[in-house]
Amino acid sequence: MTQDIALTLFIILAAVVLFATEKLRVDMIAMLVLLTVALTGLIEPGEVFAGFANTAVITVWAVYIVSGGLFKTGVADILGQLILRIAGDKEARLIVVIMLTCGIMSAFMNNVGATAILLPAVVSVGRQTNIPVSKLLIPLSFSSLLGGTMTQIGTPANILASGILVDRDLPTFGFFEFTPIGIIVLATGVLYMLFIGRRLLPIREAAEDRVDISQLREYVSEVRVPARSPLVGKTLAQSGLGAKYDLTVIAIERDDETPIDLHRDTVIQVNDLLMVEGSVENLMRGQSNLGYTIAADRPASLDRVESEQMHIIEATIAPRSGIVGSTLFEARFRDKFGFMVLAIWRQGEIITQRLRDVRLQFGDALLLQGPRRLLNNLQTGADFLVLEPVPLENLRQKKAPIAIGVLVLVLGLVIFTSLHISTAMVIGAMLMVLTGCLTMDEGYESIDWRTVFLVAGMLPLGTAMQNTGTARYLADLVLNLVGDLGPIAVLAGIYILAAVITQPMSNAAAMVLVVPIALDTAMALDANHLTFTMATVIGAATSFLTPVGHKANVLVFGPGGYRFFDYTRVGALLTLALFIVSMIALPILWPLFP
Repeated sequence: MTQDIALTLFIILAAVVLFATEKLRVDMIAMLVLLTVALTGLIEPGEVFAGFANTAVITVWAVYIVSGGLFKTGVADILGQLILRIAGDKEARLIVVIMLTCGIMSAFMNNVGATAILLPAVVSVGRQTNIPVSKLLIPLSFSSLLGGTMTQIGTPANILASGILVDRDLPTFGFFEFTPIGIIVLATGVLYMLFIGRRLLPIREAAEDRVDISQLREYVSEVRVPARSPLVGKTLAQSGLGAKYDLTVIAIERDDETPIDLHRDTVIQVNDLLMVEGSVENLMRGQSNLGYTIAADRPASLDRVESEQMHIIEATIAPRSGIVGSTLFEARFRDKFGFMVLAIWRQGEIITQRLRDVRLQFGDALLLQGPRRLLNNLQTGADFLVLEPVPLENLRQKKAPIAIGVLVLVLGLVIFTSLHISTAMVIGAMLMVLTGCLTMDEGYESIDWRTVFLVAGMLPLGTAMQNTGTARYLADLVLNLVGDLGPIAVLAGIYILAAVITQPMSNAAAMVLVVPIALDTAMALDANHLTFTMATVIGAATSFLTPVGHKANVLVFGPGGYRFFDYTRVGALLTLALFIVSMIALPILWPLFP
């Protein structure tokens, strides 16, 4: 082993550990990898930032904009609304329809986007049919991963795999060459979930049930502000109720009217009746220092808050939310969104105390209370997915036929012309903006820049693996380990390597690491490189064993009320089933020795 190979292997190992521990954001890890391979001289100076100009990266961000156009025009929501009409109220049938709908959507748009769009609709369907949403949301997220294997743009991993083949001057896949194996994979997942998986799915409660309103009543009191109280004339921000006493003002009744637009600058007046949430201990401590009186003759009732003007809802943090990593106080949550957080559900824990100091994480489920008239703004913004139907006034539904036409045009350009997919997707992205399906600013907001930087930052590591001979070294290890068992065993080894390495990191990062190994292995056997590359693609799509294996899994984690190992229990047998099916189907669709 040369020094360069040892150094490259160390960088790979360090990257895997960082991805697994989640101490840093994935895009930050990718940029650290890029800088490390540059500073250690493993790649040429001209190759350091080549990833940002790579056609795979360009295709990825263009796909996000096209997906954004489909969302802003309501195309995807219309499909989601059809689920209930078709599926009825039978659990098995509902699971099948949800998985097929999400799988097909994921074939033509980002799979996290497909999950995010259908998530509120599926939660609503579960509530209407009295089927626990925990029985529906894992099938939703899993189907987005399975459906993404059906086309070249289904996931960034597919785009990357095709791009790596082009970079190495090897024959690559056409747009629909993924489709046969993708259909087999999706069908396997649907049948598994129908006959086996749904019996392993847990019965969990949604956030509104986990944090029962009756439980919250125990922490809600009403206090009267007399003239002598130091609170009089102070704003909510100045009052110290939250910062010093951990008491959250839910509503203020003044002259028999309830102001619905509470914010940090709302001024407390004499005789105001404050409905506050907090422990009895904090309530009594505040009484002695702030001079308010507890309205014992008037028991607090959240029913008065839940009215025609005010509403209590459940929402989950969206994938590209700008408030991830911030506390409610730092984000000025109530001022920015007009809603107050009553409770947070995170990985099996219900948080109701010191909420202002809790750092928000992707996948958190929040119980919110606020004005009904602001629900539309909350849902159409980029920070939350509201888990109940809200009229979407801002969707440009008249543009829906145009958005569909743009998608059809892009597919036609890819299939019937020699235009590269990256160029076709950029044409589609620009047409979405030029036709008014979404604005340019909305186009930028649609892009998951973390994924873009992840892919661009990791590509130089793939180049380093090739330049230093690390990919060939690892390929030889695979051959020495299972080569004597035949080419099918080697193919299985590559598949398993991709499936294992994708669990702690994104499948796009797994592509960068495993595809070079797969290609060198195939060449050492004089085998079909397409078979080995597709084995890597399918293996890397099996992120079913943990909630952190893929963003789609994280997205449904909070709303479904899942625990960490719920994914393992449901996903382990599915992973095994897909392995068996893939080992049978791949050599048939792409013969090992053409």
